Amino acid sequence: MAVTGDETESAATGDMPAYQLRSPTSGLPQGLVMAASPGSMEAARECRRKKKEYVKCLENRVGVLENQNKTLIEELRALKDIYCHKNE
Repeated sequence: MAVTGDETESAATGDMPAYQLRSPTSGLPQGLVMAASPGSMEAARECRRKKKEYVKCLENRVGVLENQNKTLIEELRALKDIYCHKNE
C-alpha cells in the first residue's frame, strides 16, 4: 500500500492509520452550536426558496392534470353513451 499525505508508515503495515475522522462538533462542548457562515446561510435560504417554488409548480401541475383527467373522463362517458345508443 502506498503512503499518502493522510497516512503514516504504520498504515502500510496493516495497522490503523494515524489519522482519525472526527465529527465537526467533537471539539465543542455539548449544547454549543457553531454559527453557520453568512454564505452558507444564504445558500440554504436560496435552496429552500427554490424547493418551495418547485413544490408550488408541481402542485399547479397536479391541479391542471386533475382537471384534464376529469374532462377526459366526462368526454369518454359522453362518447360511450353515444356509442351505446347507436347500437340499440
